[in-house]
Amino acid sequence: MDLFETISTTGHEEVVFCHNKDAGLKAIIAIHNTTLGPALGGLRMWPYKSEQEALNDVLRLSRGMTYKAAVSGLNLGGGKSVIIGDPSKHKSEALFRSLGRFIDSLNGRYITAEDVGIDVNDMEYVFQETENVVGVHQVHGGSGDPSPFTAFGTVQGVRASLRYKYNNENIGDYSYAVQGVGHVGFELVKLLRAEGAKVFVSDINETAVARCVDELGAEAVGLDEIYDVDANVFCPSALGGVVNEETIDRFKFEVICGSANNQLADDAAGDELYKRGIVYAPDYAVNAGGLMNVSIEFEGYNRERAKRMMRTIYYNVGQIFNISDRDQIPTWKAADRMAEERITEIGKIKLPFMGRQPHRFPGRNRSA
Repeated sequence: MDLFETISTTGHEEVVFCHNKDAGLKAIIAIHNTTLGPALGGLRMWPYKSEQEALNDVLRLSRGMTYKAAVSGLNLGGGKSVIIGDPSKHKSEALFRSLGRFIDSLNGRYITAEDVGIDVNDMEYVFQETENVVGVHQVHGGSGDPSPFTAFGTVQGVRASLRYKYNNENIGDYSYAVQGVGHVGFELVKLLRAEGAKVFVSDINETAVARCVDELGAEAVGLDEIYDVDANVFCPSALGGVVNEETIDRFKFEVICGSANNQLADDAAGDELYKRGIVYAPDYAVNAGGLMNVSIEFEGYNRERAKRMMRTIYYNVGQIFNISDRDQIPTWKAADRMAEERITEIGKIKLPFMGRQPHRFPGRNRSA
């Protein structure tokens, strides 16, 4: 493995390998770009089959965070961290506190948060060693469960997409197929139904589907049947890669706008949607509500301010559509272009973020 060649092709500034034998810690922190500010991105714990697989994942995810922050207008860069291990077997206080010390040694260049395999209890241990953590419990000035905010931001993206496609952003006038009704998906269905929309739902978790049917009045469909639903808008809110060569041929949807990450299996899928006139709202612009929400913790969390910030997703998605029309390119490419243009412009007046501590306002009691 040519490590530096791997890193150089992705444009990363810094990659840190963290090891503590006594704590059982094997982790990687990737800082992609800090032109706009400190790198923020979640901590993921996963039983990777190899160190190379873990490295590939953290490099991919951290780059994605750079683009998400940039297109959202945040003064943040992109980063990510991963722990190699089974979250059902290998968690311990020592493991997370050890990682917290590594994060703290970066002097604020990287800020972590919850991601796959991690919960608020794990982050409490990390928080004992560093203040460079967001999404902690509300007693520490955190914002709590980000799911409602991610769903709220997704609805802003839906409105912008409807306006672009139909020149009418009244959600209740259209039908939706929501794939995945976990924390975010359920909140999304709740918001859509509150507007009087017809909503079809599917999920591997039958209990979650039943809850949507019983409590919200949604209509259940099978896991595979969701791709054939005759609805206006497809809202992927679980798995990545669900928009691909096989599924696109089955779509009756005219708009794709959901909260899941990496919805396109590849760039070719995005190109195909563009050719067919199916409006695709790029996922990292649409699902940025969670990132916006935790970013406010640095200045003292305020729920109303967070919601006002998330309403900018409507404007951001609209700008992506404008760039797509202006440059005659697919929307996925327009989103990348919008992010890259902002980084380039700000890069003319700023050096990479070299760190400062703490990000949180003074007086935070981590042991409370």
